[in-house]
Amino acid sequence: MELDILMSLLTAKDTKQGYGAFLELERLAEESDDLYPYTERFADMVSDRAWAIRCRGFRLFCKQARWDEDGVIDRCLDRALVILEDEKPTAVRQALAALLDVVPYKWELWPVIRGRLETMDLSRYKDSMAPLIQKDMQTLLNAMQ
Repeated sequence: MELDILMSLLTAKDTKQGYGAFLELERLAEESDDLYPYTERFADMVSDRAWAIRCRGFRLFCKQARWDEDGVIDRCLDRALVILEDEKPTAVRQALAALLDVVPYKWELWPVIRGRLETMDLSRYKDSMAPLIQKDMQTLLNAMQ
């Protein structure tokens, strides 16, 4: 499917279509830098009102780290990391996992990522979710050693 069509479907109201497009885009991001020109757009998606769109955007944003020679990830990371304060614990968990795609390629951003992890307030989440988020945080911290 054409890239422009996938990008338009990414934010479709039909969640099945949107998720299908996301999976295809995520696969493409693993294989080539074809999505790199959309990196800032992915960062902007983090401020969408729909949590699924926020997650998709952040995950695709993080996938671009391996291709980022122009420093787009570096410039947009602060605004994208707002997802770590998301009201949805599932969004936070997905974001923490997605940051594992950034860590091997952007070691210079480790202090920024660590700083955001240190300021996360897990008290806003249910007792059943907070330990899972804490475990995800530890996995990310371990990857930065």
